[in-house]
Amino acid sequence: MANIPKDPVMLLSYINTQLRDFYPSLNECCLSLGIEEEGIIQSLASIDYRYDNEKNQFV
Repeated sequence: MANIPKDPVMLLSYINTQLRDFYPSLNECCLSLGIEEEGIIQSLASIDYRYDNEKNQFV
């Protein structure tokens, strides 16, 4: 399991960078890093960010 930031704002930056640089989808990112997709979605929803499939990033 990856050591990911707990703070939602730092997590947003981390995940969007991972998606931009290494992964074609949130699902593949989470599988590769060994993290729960739903946990990421919920954490970033708490700061009003949603995953956009077309852009492959949280917006």
